[in-house]
Amino acid sequence: MHYEPDYRLVRERMVKNQIISRGIRDVRVLKAMEKVPRDRFVDEALVGEAYNDHPLPIGQRQTISQPFIVALMTEALELSGNDRILEIGTGSGYQTAILAELSKTVCTVEKISALLARARKVLNDLGYDNILYRISDGTLGWKEYEPYDAIIVTAGAPRIPQPLLDQLADGGRMIIPVGNRFSQELIKIKRKKGSFLQENLGGCRFVDLLGVHGWKE
Repeated sequence: MHYEPDYRLVRERMVKNQIISRGIRDVRVLKAMEKVPRDRFVDEALVGEAYNDHPLPIGQRQTISQPFIVALMTEALELSGNDRILEIGTGSGYQTAILAELSKTVCTVEKISALLARARKVLNDLGYDNILYRISDGTLGWKEYEPYDAIIVTAGAPRIPQPLLDQLADGGRMIIPVGNRFSQELIKIKRKKGSFLQENLGGCRFVDLLGVHGWKE
């Protein structure tokens, strides 16, 4: 008989100790973090570390973000439940699942086909049916479904890609790490009648955002 461990209590502890304790207050975000099984998005060998307070490798030189960073970025998007979100960098699919819990539609773009295939399988197995997938250069966004109420970029950029600004709806919010290849600042952008208001949410470190408007490979 195959035994599936129950990580509900571990998730509750993660949310209490790693997320609420650092000031995340959005109840919907906290509930999504308690619900989504992070252990399903990491390699089998790392399942025991799935709820620890750090990023983990997922292959292809990519990582699954630290739970607190996922919660921080998600809360900063100010999601209403009816949003259309553009996610740049599907990665493991964990952040995608959190967004799918909190929005109407998630349009997720990944450059690495093997990662997208694996993420898509896990997300389908978990029953998410409000996600659209694309293999592409994420720095170009996804024009077909613009404008977006929220855009989240889960890789570090040398600058904010203009196509992403162009695809943000009026009143929309974007979260993107911007800086050099070793450290970035998490930048929140709000679009208001053609102007873009920026707020710095603090230091972070992400893998490189590769593409036409990102880092060259």
